[in-house]
Amino acid sequence: MASRAGPSRRRSSAGNIPAAAAPSAGSAVTANSTSDPILRNALRYTISAREYALLHKYVISRSKALKKRAPTVDAVQRMMDSDSGNVRGRTVAIVGKGKGKEKHQNTKGGAAAAGTDDYNARAIRHSIRVFLGTATSMKLWNVLSARLLAKKNEGKGGIANKQPFHKSPTLRLSLSLSTILLAYRILFRFFTRLRLHLMDSSSAPFRVRNPMTASTLTSPYAPAVGASLAGLALGVYPSQQLRVTIAVYMLFRALEFGWNCAEDNGMVWGWDKGVNGKPDKLRVRPWWWGSWMLQPFAFGQLLHAAVFDRDCFPGAYADMLFKYSTSYLHPKPDDYPVSLKWPKAGEIVDSISQMAKLNWPAFISPTLFPNKDTLPAGLQAIAPLTSGAHPLITSLSCATLHPADPSCTRTFLTFWLRSFPPLTRFLLVVYSALLLPRFKSLYHFPVSTLQNLISNALRMSTFLTGSLATAWSSICFFQTWFPKHFMPTQRVFLGGFLAGMWAIIEQKRRASRNIFLHTTKMSLESFWKVGVKRRWWRAMRGGDVWVFVAALMLTGVVYERDARAIKEGGWRKGLSWVRGEGWRDWGVEVDEDEDGEEGREKDE
Repeated sequence: MASRAGPSRRRSSAGNIPAAAAPSAGSAVTANSTSDPILRNALRYTISAREYALLHKYVISRSKALKKRAPTVDAVQRMMDSDSGNVRGRTVAIVGKGKGKEKHQNTKGGAAAAGTDDYNARAIRHSIRVFLGTATSMKLWNVLSARLLAKKNEGKGGIANKQPFHKSPTLRLSLSLSTILLAYRILFRFFTRLRLHLMDSSSAPFRVRNPMTASTLTSPYAPAVGASLAGLALGVYPSQQLRVTIAVYMLFRALEFGWNCAEDNGMVWGWDKGVNGKPDKLRVRPWWWGSWMLQPFAFGQLLHAAVFDRDCFPGAYADMLFKYSTSYLHPKPDDYPVSLKWPKAGEIVDSISQMAKLNWPAFISPTLFPNKDTLPAGLQAIAPLTSGAHPLITSLSCATLHPADPSCTRTFLTFWLRSFPPLTRFLLVVYSALLLPRFKSLYHFPVSTLQNLISNALRMSTFLTGSLATAWSSICFFQTWFPKHFMPTQRVFLGGFLAGMWAIIEQKRRASRNIFLHTTKMSLESFWKVGVKRRWWRAMRGGDVWVFVAALMLTGVVYERDARAIKEGGWRKGLSWVRGEGWRDWGVEVDEDEDGEEGREKDE
C-alpha cells in the first residue's frame, strides 16, 4: 500500500509547548509544599511524577525510614503541577491533514495533557540520563575489553597514555550525545513555535514583506531542518574512528529512509493507471532489484583496497579474509624449519600488489633454472613459496597462490571443500544462538524453524565461500586470459565485482539486507580513506560532523513527510522521543485513528 504523500498526521511537539497564561486555581499549592526549592528542582530534573509514584510504590513504601523522610506522591505531584502550572494554561497542538493543511487545536489543561511535566525539565532530565547511560556503558566496555580482549595500554604501566578527565573519550562522547538530544529538542520547539507565530493572522504584514523567508520558516519541514543543527555537537567528541562510524551509519540510514519515502510515493517506479486513466496503484518493484546490487561494487572496492591500500582496509574484514583463505594464502607448514622465514598472509597480498605494478610477470621455475634469478626485485618475500612451486605453472601469481597444484580449477574446488563445511558449522552455531530469543517459534513450529535455520546457514555459507573463492581465483583467471598490460591493477576490482555477484543468493532474505548495507558502509569509508591517501580529495576538517547534520536533516524531513517510510517501529518511536513527543509510534497510531474515524463516518 502506498503511503500518503503529505506530511504524516501526527501530533507535533508543539503539543507540549506552553503558551503564556495565568495559573489555574486547581494547580495552586500551599507554601509548605513548595518551600524547599532545592528538593523541588532536584525532583523535576531527575524524575517525573509517574516515575516517582512507581518508585514510591515498590521501593520507598517498603522502608519505614525512607517513607518518613521522602515526600509523598501527592506532594511531588503538587510540586510538578505548581512549577508547570505557572507557565502552562493552554497548549497548542498541530494536527496535519495532507500537504500544507494544518489545523490548530487548543487544548485546555496543558499540564494534564502532557503528564503534568514541563517540556524543558523533561528535556534536561532525559539528556542527563543519556549522559549517565553513555558514560556507564563506555566504562563497562573499557573494563570488559581490557579483560576479555586483553587490551593493554601502551607505555610504561599505562601511565603515559593517561589523559586528563576533560579530554577522556568517555566524558566527551557522553557530553556530545546528551548535548545533541537537549539542543535538538530546544531547537525543534523553537522553530515549531516560530512557525506557529508566523502562521498566525497577526503576522500577515511580515509574510507580505518577506515572502521567501516566511515561506521557508512556515514550511512543515522547517522545525526538522532547524533542529538538525544540533548535530554539530558531535564535534565535542574527538575526531576518531567512532565519530566517523556514527556519521557514516546515520548517513546510510537517512539515505535508506529517503529511498523508502521516494519509492512508497511512486517517485521511483511510478504508478499504474486505472480504468479512468488516473494513477491507481504503485508499480511492483522488479524482482531482481535490491540491496544485494551494492555488493559487487563494495566487494570490488574492498578487494582492491586489501591488495593495494591495506592500511585503508577494515581490520575486522582483513582478519576474516585471511582466516578463511588458507587455500590461497598458505600458512607456515608444521614441518617447515623454524629458523627459516615464511611469508605471512599480509606479505603474500603485498606481493600480489607488486606483481600488478610489474604488469604480472611470468613465472620462472627455480627447479628448471636453479642458477637463474627467478623473482623480480621486491618479491623476495615469497621465495619460500615459489622455490618449490610446480614446474608446469607459468604465471607468478599462480605460483604464489597455489604453488603445489598447477591447476587453477582444482584449487578452486579444493577451496570449496576446505572452507564450506567449517564455515557452515560456524554459521549454524551463530544462527542457533540468534534463535534463542524466538524460542516460542521453535516450540510451536519446530520443523519449519529448523528448516529455515539450516537453509539460511547454507545460503550464507555459499555466499561467503563463493565470494572468497571467486576473489582469489579471478587473479589467476585474468592473468591467464588477459594480456599483461590490460588493466593490470583494475582487474583486482573486477575480480571483487564478480565475487560480489554471489550476493544474489541472499537477495530475498531481509536479514541479509543489514549485512549488505554494513558491507557498503565499510566500503564507502575505506574508499574515502583511499582517496585522502592518494590525494584525490582533501579531508575537510569536521566533515564527518556535517555529514551527521545532513543525515539528521534528511531523517527529520522524511519522518515529517511520511513516517511509514521508516520501516522499523523502534526507529519511529526513537525519533518521536528525540523530538520530545514521547516514546510512541505516532505515524502508525494516527493512521489507525484516521481509519477508525473514517469507519465511524461511514457507519453514520
